[in-house]
Amino acid sequence: MQYVEQYVLAKYPQYSGLVEGEKIDLSSLCIHEESSEPMFEDRGKSPRGTFRDPSTPSSGTGHPDLDRTQLEPSRLLDILTKKSTFPGSFISIPEIQARNKVLTHCGLSDDEYLVLFTPSYQDAMKLVGESYPFFKGNYYMTIIGEEEEDCIREFATFKESKVVAAPETWLDLRIKGSQLSQYFRRKCRYSPKGLFCYPVNINGTRNSIHWVSEAHRNFWHVLLDATTLVVGEERLNLALHQPDFVLCSLDNTHANPSTITCLLVRRKSFDTTTASSQANE
Repeated sequence: MQYVEQYVLAKYPQYSGLVEGEKIDLSSLCIHEESSEPMFEDRGKSPRGTFRDPSTPSSGTGHPDLDRTQLEPSRLLDILTKKSTFPGSFISIPEIQARNKVLTHCGLSDDEYLVLFTPSYQDAMKLVGESYPFFKGNYYMTIIGEEEEDCIREFATFKESKVVAAPETWLDLRIKGSQLSQYFRRKCRYSPKGLFCYPVNINGTRNSIHWVSEAHRNFWHVLLDATTLVVGEERLNLALHQPDFVLCSLDNTHANPSTITCLLVRRKSFDTTTASSQANE
Protein backbone atom coordinates (compact mmCIF):
# COMPACT_ATOMS: atom_id res chain seq x y z
CA MET A 1 0.00 0.00 0.00
CA GLN A 2 2.84 2.37 0.78
CA TYR A 3 4.41 1.74 -2.62
CA VAL A 4 1.07 2.25 -4.40
CA GLU A 5 0.46 5.48 -2.48
CA GLN A 6 3.88 6.85 -3.42
CA TYR A 7 3.43 5.84 -7.06
CA VAL A 8 0.01 7.54 -7.31
CA LEU A 9 1.29 10.73 -5.72
CA ALA A 10 4.34 10.81 -7.98
CA LYS A 11 2.11 10.44 -11.03
CA TYR A 12 -0.64 12.74 -9.76
CA PRO A 13 1.02 15.38 -7.54
CA GLN A 14 -2.21 17.38 -7.30
CA TYR A 15 -3.34 14.89 -4.67
CA SER A 16 -0.28 15.30 -2.48
CA GLY A 17 -2.00 17.84 -0.25
CA LEU A 18 -4.51 15.18 0.79
CA VAL A 19 -1.89 12.93 2.33
CA GLU A 20 -1.66 12.91 6.10
CA GLY A 21 1.61 11.37 7.13
CA GLU A 22 4.34 11.70 9.66
CA LYS A 23 6.12 14.99 10.23
CA ILE A 24 9.00 15.04 7.79
CA ASP A 25 12.47 16.51 8.17
CA LEU A 26 12.78 18.50 4.94
CA SER A 27 16.55 18.74 5.30
CA SER A 28 16.68 15.15 3.99
CA LEU A 29 15.69 16.58 0.59
CA CYS A 30 18.56 19.06 0.49
CA ILE A 31 21.47 19.02 -1.90
CA HIS A 32 24.56 18.93 0.28
CA GLU A 33 27.68 20.59 -1.07
CA GLU A 34 30.96 18.73 -0.88
CA SER A 35 33.41 20.61 1.31
CA SER A 36 36.11 22.29 -0.73
CA GLU A 37 38.31 25.32 -0.20
CA PRO A 38 38.60 28.09 -2.81
CA MET A 39 41.53 27.53 -5.16
CA PHE A 40 42.39 30.86 -6.77
CA GLU A 41 46.01 30.03 -7.56
CA ASP A 42 45.01 27.99 -10.62
CA ARG A 43 43.53 30.26 -13.30
CA GLY A 44 41.96 27.23 -14.99
CA LYS A 45 39.72 26.54 -12.04
CA SER A 46 36.68 28.19 -10.46
CA PRO A 47 36.57 29.25 -6.78
CA ARG A 48 35.24 25.79 -5.87
CA GLY A 49 38.02 23.98 -7.68
CA THR A 50 36.03 22.89 -10.73
CA PHE A 51 37.50 23.33 -14.21
CA ARG A 52 36.23 26.18 -16.32
CA ASP A 53 34.62 25.65 -19.69
CA PRO A 54 36.68 27.42 -22.38
CA SER A 55 33.71 27.77 -24.72
CA THR A 56 33.43 31.06 -26.61
CA PRO A 57 30.43 33.30 -25.79
CA SER A 58 28.06 34.22 -28.58
CA SER A 59 28.57 37.62 -30.14
CA GLY A 60 27.42 39.70 -33.07
CA THR A 61 25.39 42.75 -33.99
CA GLY A 62 22.12 41.16 -32.91
CA HIS A 63 21.42 39.26 -29.70
CA PRO A 64 20.03 35.74 -29.96
CA ASP A 65 17.13 34.81 -27.73
CA LEU A 66 17.96 34.18 -24.07
CA ASP A 67 16.21 30.83 -24.09
CA ARG A 68 18.30 27.67 -23.75
CA THR A 69 21.48 29.33 -22.52
CA GLN A 70 24.13 26.70 -21.80
CA LEU A 71 25.24 26.64 -18.18
CA GLU A 72 28.86 25.84 -17.37
CA PRO A 73 29.72 22.25 -16.35
CA SER A 74 28.85 22.15 -12.66
CA ARG A 75 26.97 20.27 -10.03
CA LEU A 76 23.81 22.28 -10.71
CA LEU A 77 23.95 21.42 -14.42
CA ASP A 78 24.33 17.72 -13.57
CA ILE A 79 21.30 17.84 -11.29
CA LEU A 80 19.17 19.74 -13.81
CA THR A 81 20.20 17.33 -16.55
CA LYS A 82 19.11 14.32 -14.52
CA LYS A 83 15.80 15.93 -13.59
CA SER A 84 15.14 16.93 -17.22
CA THR A 85 16.24 13.62 -18.73
CA PHE A 86 14.27 11.39 -16.38
CA PRO A 87 11.00 13.25 -15.75
CA GLY A 88 9.26 10.03 -14.73
CA SER A 89 11.79 9.05 -12.09
CA PHE A 90 10.57 8.33 -8.61
CA ILE A 91 10.03 11.31 -6.33
CA SER A 92 9.26 10.89 -2.64
CA ILE A 93 6.00 12.15 -1.16
CA PRO A 94 7.73 14.76 1.09
CA GLU A 95 9.54 16.18 -1.94
CA ILE A 96 6.31 16.36 -3.95
CA GLN A 97 4.54 18.14 -1.10
CA ALA A 98 7.38 20.60 -0.53
CA ARG A 99 7.78 21.28 -4.25
CA ASN A 100 4.06 21.90 -4.76
CA LYS A 101 3.92 24.24 -1.77
CA VAL A 102 6.76 26.35 -3.14
CA LEU A 103 5.40 26.43 -6.70
CA THR A 104 1.93 27.41 -5.46
CA HIS A 105 3.50 30.18 -3.37
CA CYS A 106 5.18 31.58 -6.51
CA GLY A 107 2.18 31.04 -8.81
CA LEU A 108 4.21 28.71 -11.03
CA SER A 109 3.85 25.17 -12.36
CA ASP A 110 6.07 22.11 -12.44
CA ASP A 111 6.16 22.34 -16.24
CA GLU A 112 7.89 25.73 -15.98
CA TYR A 113 10.35 25.31 -13.11
CA LEU A 114 12.55 22.71 -11.47
CA VAL A 115 12.77 22.95 -7.68
CA LEU A 116 15.91 22.10 -5.69
CA PHE A 117 16.42 22.24 -1.92
CA THR A 118 19.63 23.37 -0.21
CA PRO A 119 20.59 23.58 3.48
CA SER A 120 21.27 27.32 3.35
CA TYR A 121 21.03 30.51 1.33
CA GLN A 122 24.76 30.46 0.65
CA ASP A 123 24.63 26.91 -0.73
CA ALA A 124 21.96 27.93 -3.25
CA MET A 125 23.96 31.00 -4.30
CA LYS A 126 27.05 28.84 -4.82
CA LEU A 127 25.14 26.51 -7.15
CA VAL A 128 24.12 29.50 -9.28
CA GLY A 129 27.53 31.19 -9.15
CA GLU A 130 29.54 28.20 -10.29
CA SER A 131 27.15 27.28 -13.11
CA TYR A 132 26.23 30.65 -14.63
CA PRO A 133 28.24 31.43 -17.81
CA PHE A 134 30.18 34.47 -16.63
CA PHE A 135 33.04 35.54 -18.88
CA LYS A 136 35.18 38.57 -19.64
CA GLY A 137 32.79 40.96 -21.37
CA ASN A 138 29.51 40.28 -19.58
CA TYR A 139 28.18 41.48 -16.22
CA TYR A 140 26.93 40.53 -12.81
CA MET A 141 24.73 43.32 -11.45
CA THR A 142 23.49 42.85 -7.90
CA ILE A 143 21.47 44.77 -5.33
CA ILE A 144 22.28 42.21 -2.65
CA GLY A 145 25.12 43.23 -0.36
CA GLU A 146 28.20 41.13 0.30
CA GLU A 147 27.26 41.03 3.97
CA GLU A 148 24.12 39.12 2.91
CA GLU A 149 26.22 36.21 1.61
CA ASP A 150 26.16 37.17 -2.05
CA CYS A 151 28.94 34.75 -2.97
CA ILE A 152 28.04 34.93 -6.68
CA ARG A 153 30.30 38.01 -6.82
CA GLU A 154 33.25 35.76 -6.07
CA PHE A 155 32.57 33.54 -9.07
CA ALA A 156 31.84 36.47 -11.42
CA THR A 157 35.07 38.23 -10.41
CA PHE A 158 37.12 35.08 -10.85
CA LYS A 159 35.73 34.55 -14.36
CA GLU A 160 36.63 38.18 -15.17
CA SER A 161 33.03 39.31 -15.51
CA LYS A 162 32.37 42.90 -14.46
CA VAL A 163 30.61 43.13 -11.08
CA VAL A 164 28.24 46.08 -10.63
CA ALA A 165 27.08 46.69 -7.05
CA ALA A 166 23.90 48.70 -7.57
CA PRO A 167 22.22 50.69 -4.76
CA GLU A 168 18.69 49.93 -3.58
CA THR A 169 17.45 53.28 -4.94
CA TRP A 170 17.81 51.95 -8.49
CA LEU A 171 14.71 49.79 -7.91
CA ASP A 172 12.46 52.83 -7.42
CA LEU A 173 10.03 52.91 -10.37
CA ARG A 174 9.08 56.53 -9.60
CA ILE A 175 12.43 57.77 -10.88
CA LYS A 176 12.09 58.66 -14.57
CA GLY A 177 14.88 57.26 -16.72
CA SER A 178 16.33 55.36 -13.79
CA GLN A 179 19.92 54.21 -13.63
CA LEU A 180 18.78 50.60 -13.63
CA SER A 181 16.90 50.97 -16.91
CA GLN A 182 19.90 52.72 -18.45
CA TYR A 183 22.21 49.94 -17.33
CA PHE A 184 19.92 47.26 -18.77
CA ARG A 185 20.01 49.02 -22.15
CA ARG A 186 23.75 49.60 -22.28
CA LYS A 187 25.48 48.14 -25.33
CA CYS A 188 27.18 44.77 -25.07
CA ARG A 189 28.54 42.65 -27.91
CA TYR A 190 27.73 39.43 -26.08
CA SER A 191 24.54 37.60 -25.21
CA PRO A 192 23.44 37.08 -22.55
CA LYS A 193 24.62 40.40 -21.16
CA GLY A 194 24.81 38.85 -17.73
CA LEU A 195 22.93 38.10 -14.54
CA PHE A 196 20.89 40.63 -12.54
CA CYS A 197 20.16 39.77 -8.92
CA TYR A 198 17.79 41.64 -6.62
CA PRO A 199 15.58 41.05 -3.56
CA VAL A 200 11.79 41.17 -3.79
CA ASN A 201 11.61 42.82 -0.36
CA ILE A 202 13.92 45.42 1.25
CA ASN A 203 13.19 46.57 4.82
CA GLY A 204 9.49 45.77 4.42
CA THR A 205 9.20 47.52 1.03
CA ARG A 206 8.05 45.30 -1.83
CA ASN A 207 10.04 45.83 -5.02
CA SER A 208 8.39 45.58 -8.41
CA ILE A 209 8.55 42.32 -10.36
CA HIS A 210 8.43 44.52 -13.49
CA TRP A 211 12.23 44.61 -13.44
CA VAL A 212 12.32 40.92 -14.41
CA SER A 213 10.64 41.53 -17.76
CA GLU A 214 12.64 44.69 -18.45
CA ALA A 215 15.85 42.77 -17.84
CA HIS A 216 14.72 39.97 -20.15
CA ARG A 217 13.86 42.44 -22.91
CA ASN A 218 17.44 43.69 -22.75
CA PHE A 219 19.02 40.20 -22.73
CA TRP A 220 19.77 39.80 -19.04
CA HIS A 221 19.02 36.78 -16.88
CA VAL A 222 17.44 37.43 -13.48
CA LEU A 223 17.83 35.90 -10.03
CA LEU A 224 15.01 36.98 -7.72
CA ASP A 225 15.65 36.67 -3.98
CA ALA A 226 12.31 36.06 -2.25
CA THR A 227 13.71 34.48 0.92
CA THR A 228 12.24 37.23 3.13
CA LEU A 229 8.66 36.20 2.24
CA VAL A 230 6.90 33.47 4.22
CA VAL A 231 5.95 30.55 1.96
CA GLY A 232 2.27 29.75 2.40
CA GLU A 233 1.39 33.15 3.86
CA GLU A 234 2.73 35.87 1.55
CA ARG A 235 1.91 35.06 -2.06
CA LEU A 236 4.35 35.89 -4.84
CA ASN A 237 2.78 35.82 -8.30
CA LEU A 238 5.50 35.20 -10.88
CA ALA A 239 3.28 33.76 -13.62
CA LEU A 240 3.64 36.85 -15.83
CA HIS A 241 7.21 37.90 -15.02
CA GLN A 242 9.23 34.68 -14.79
CA PRO A 243 12.76 35.02 -13.35
CA ASP A 244 15.41 32.55 -14.45
CA PHE A 245 16.27 31.74 -10.82
CA VAL A 246 14.13 32.21 -7.72
CA LEU A 247 15.26 31.81 -4.11
CA CYS A 248 12.76 31.31 -1.30
CA SER A 249 12.76 29.86 2.21
CA LEU A 250 10.65 26.96 3.45
CA ASP A 251 10.03 26.27 7.12
CA ASN A 252 11.50 23.03 8.41
CA THR A 253 9.91 23.27 11.84
CA HIS A 254 10.36 19.62 12.78
CA ALA A 255 14.15 19.50 12.51
CA ASN A 256 17.36 21.47 12.30
CA PRO A 257 17.99 23.69 10.32
CA SER A 258 14.64 25.38 10.98
CA THR A 259 14.48 26.67 7.39
CA ILE A 260 15.79 25.38 4.08
CA THR A 261 16.38 27.38 0.91
CA CYS A 262 14.55 26.49 -2.29
CA LEU A 263 16.18 27.21 -5.65
CA LEU A 264 13.76 27.37 -8.56
CA VAL A 265 15.30 27.15 -12.04
CA ARG A 266 13.29 28.10 -15.11
CA ARG A 267 13.29 25.18 -17.55
CA LYS A 268 12.99 27.41 -20.63
CA SER A 269 16.06 29.47 -19.75
CA PHE A 270 18.77 26.82 -19.69
CA ASP A 271 19.71 23.99 -22.02
CA THR A 272 20.72 20.66 -20.49
CA THR A 273 20.72 18.60 -23.69
CA THR A 274 24.46 19.12 -24.28
CA ALA A 275 25.36 17.88 -20.85
CA SER A 276 22.96 14.99 -21.26
CA SER A 277 24.51 13.88 -24.56
CA GLN A 278 28.02 14.12 -23.10
CA ALA A 279 27.00 12.01 -20.14
CA ASN A 280 25.67 9.30 -22.44
CA GLU A 281 28.83 9.09 -24.54
